[in-house]
Amino acid sequence: MNIEERKPIWIALSDFYLDTELQESDFRHIAFKIIESPYSFQKVKEIDKYEIFPVLQPNLMSVAGEWAGFHEEWLVNSIVESLSKRNTAKKIAIESSYLTLKWMNKGYWNKLEKVYNEIKSN
Repeated sequence: MNIEERKPIWIALSDFYLDTELQESDFRHIAFKIIESPYSFQKVKEIDKYEIFPVLQPNLMSVAGEWAGFHEEWLVNSIVESLSKRNTAKKIAIESSYLTLKWMNKGYWNKLEKVYNEIKSN
């Protein structure tokens, strides 16, 4: 895995896990980061599910979650550390947790895909 290629995706998608409502400009920014990356939209969804979600999803469950943005160094280090500790049991836990909680970001993914497709078609 190329961390330098992943970082812009991790940082952009971390906005999905803030305790705020994303605006049109946020979705455009994220869509451009995906377009600039070497990854397909589907691959970015997988990156979110297996790399970002396990680290940041607890923020959405917090009463006083982070709303201003995650510190980039902390985010990258946390994701890399999470990936280094991954085993079969943790993968199963991620799958289970994602199935249960993916509704929290489903609207964001729908909106992002629409904006992404609009930008790609122009």
